[in-house]
Amino acid sequence: MELTFTEGERRFRAEVREYLLSNISENIRQSVYEERPLPREWQVESQQILNRAGYAVPHWPVEWGGRDWSAVKRTILVQEIDQNSVPRPLPFNAALVGPVVAAFGTEEQKRRFLAPVANLDMWFCQGFSEPNAGSDLASLKTSAVREGAHYQVNGQKIWTTAAHKADWIFCLVRTAQCERKQQGISFLLIDLATPGITIRPIPTIDGFHHVNEVYFDDVRVPAENLVGEEGRGWDYAKYLLGQERTSLGNIGFSQRRLDRVRALAKARRGEAGPLIDDPDFRRRLSWAEIELKALEITQMRVVASAGNPAGGADPKTSILKIKGSEILQDAAELLLDTLGPEALTAGFADSLASDDSQGLDAHSSVLSAYFTSRKYSIFGGSNEIQRNILAKAVLGLGSKR
Repeated sequence: MELTFTEGERRFRAEVREYLLSNISENIRQSVYEERPLPREWQVESQQILNRAGYAVPHWPVEWGGRDWSAVKRTILVQEIDQNSVPRPLPFNAALVGPVVAAFGTEEQKRRFLAPVANLDMWFCQGFSEPNAGSDLASLKTSAVREGAHYQVNGQKIWTTAAHKADWIFCLVRTAQCERKQQGISFLLIDLATPGITIRPIPTIDGFHHVNEVYFDDVRVPAENLVGEEGRGWDYAKYLLGQERTSLGNIGFSQRRLDRVRALAKARRGEAGPLIDDPDFRRRLSWAEIELKALEITQMRVVASAGNPAGGADPKTSILKIKGSEILQDAAELLLDTLGPEALTAGFADSLASDDSQGLDAHSSVLSAYFTSRKYSIFGGSNEIQRNILAKAVLGLGSKR
């Protein structure tokens, strides 16, 4: 397949790029380029700029801020956002809770939540995983007991990204004990300012504060915050995880990282000259770029046949997740090797004392990028799970005949 775009799609790409470069500040884009965690206010500022142009939630229904664009156009938008070092719209808002509320929420919930969610006036985090319910999410135990006009919530969530920055959390909670563990699960929206909620940081190997434990102790949540029907939360979670999965290849992100590798390799000189002239290094970099181009073509093939994303996720998006995470990790290793020992001596930011890393030099962020890239094999569905999906849904292995 030849990777070609129509004249209209090429014009759209140019328009997006011009808008991003003209409206997103250099400070924000430089921090994204160097892979530093952003202060909350910069993430909000960037998403509001994107939202004004209709770039924050184009896959939503038009009446709630979406754009009637093809899957190809939406994919071009994500690539340009990533490649031009612009923060993506907060995924918990734009790609996860927003589509669920738009599809299953009441009209009052839509009016209350969707506009603030799109504009990041209201920051959500995701309360799914628990200490004994990760890949086996249906084993979750956090309970929500109906008491009149409220639910009383008790339990614990873990690995909750950005809970320390968020205003709200969308949670899967158990509202009934059923024979099948996927039944009796409900989808609740919970204000994190509610009494009884405790958030504790989990420091990670990259030196930053991304994830948290969240505890619920007799937390009273208005019943009006239940999305859809009680007991159907598992269905809504599956719908949520099927949204906009073609971006899992992270094409623009990997391209930006490889561009940075090339730029650093040209600037670094050894006894034999610039690192970029080393045959072994050039082979590794060229191979990563070839694999990325192959992934981009694969992504466009999936996108071109995707149809309406509301129809569910194409199982072939698992290919994008697996290969996309592997290329990101390869690029991070190249980036680390480009700097060599310098990346190991620069030190980390005191990230638990601050929500940003503006005091962190660019070399430290390379080491952090290497460590944080390991998680891409796990989140969004571990690569092992993705291979199972491909084996069953695409190759037909293990099916009864």
